[in-house]
Order: sequence, then C-alpha cells, then structure tokens
Amino acid sequence: MSLNKKLNTIARFFFVFFFFVSSISLVSWELWSLSEIRGEKKYLVLPEFRSNDSSSVSVEAVGLREGSEGKIESELEAEDARPLIIKRYLEKYKSPLAPYSDLIFELSEDYGFEYYWIVAIAQQESNLCKKIPEGSHNCWGYGIHKRGTLGFDNYEIALRSYAEYLKREYFDKGLNTTELIMGKYCPSSNGSWAFGVNQFIREMETGDF
Repeated sequence: MSLNKKLNTIARFFFVFFFFVSSISLVSWELWSLSEIRGEKKYLVLPEFRSNDSSSVSVEAVGLREGSEGKIESELEAEDARPLIIKRYLEKYKSPLAPYSDLIFELSEDYGFEYYWIVAIAQQESNLCKKIPEGSHNCWGYGIHKRGTLGFDNYEIALRSYAEYLKREYFDKGLNTTELIMGKYCPSSNGSWAFGVNQFIREMETGDF
C-alpha cells in the first residue's frame, strides 16, 4: 500500500471516529436537557387574600407540572374567603341565618357594602336572630318602636329588606362607620353599640371566633 493510501485511510478513520463521538455527545446533552425540563415545577405566586379589600381573592399559587402520561396538568386554587367566613361565623353561633350565608354575601355585593355589616349588626342586636320578637324574622331591631314591630314572613324577605335599608338610609348618606351609623341607628347608646359591632367585625376579619 502506497503512503498516500495509508494517509487517506488514517484520515477517514479519524473523521468517522470524531463524527461518532460528537453524535454521542449531542444525543446525551439532549437527553439530559429533556429530563431537566420534565422534572421542573413552575409556580406563579399570586397576592394573598386581604379581608379589607373587597375585590381580592385568596389564591395560593398556580402550578404547572407534567403528569405521568406526559400531559401538562394545571393546579389553580382560588377562592374568595368572604362567603366562607360568613357561613362559618353563623354556624359557629348556631344562627338561624346560617342557611342564608350565600344570600347575605350576594346582597352585600349587590348593594356595594362590606360583607360583614349585616351579620355584625345582627349579632349586636339579637345575638344573630336568637333574641327577636316572635315570628318577626327581624334580627336587626329596625322598625321596632312604640307603634309596632316590623316583621317579615321569612328570613330571606327580611334580609333583602334590611340590605336595601342599610344602603338607602346609611351608606348612601355617608354613614359608613360604626360610630356614624350608631348616631342614627341608636343615638341613645353611650358608645357600647359601636364597640360591640366593631368587635364582631374584627372577629370576622381575623377569623378569631
């Protein structure tokens, strides 16, 4: 074999060798990259619930991960805590208003005031409807005077009436704190009415009940 043929044979050998090694390295790198992507779990953390922000929601996180069959599954936990607070508060005190917790929240949203007002005032006035004129379904002590007692056929009608009353006679007139409401709602109070309502509002906002 001539010298040129030997050199060509050696050159081809090294070319094939380096091509083979490069291919193996590239395939190995691709496999490693795919394994890293599959094992990665990504999270987008969203703002936590703040009870004094009526538009906020309680959201833990949004996670993306690949399932065992190669499909991407999304995890989303988002729940407005306010309806649940109302429900648990009423159930805690065994209030007959407990079945109407969703309606209470809906009415507060519809009339544009905070979720806790209807419940906190009912707690102050009637121990959450457990001490009311018989058959009246009136848990808030409004429309009760010497001329008679304002009564309703059921709690749903009473709730709808009271929510409209609060909106019209108090919040629409700028009476939007316990102290301002007290001045019209029970002007003879020495401050204990506002103190009590504030306490019940605080219980609901902090969950300390």
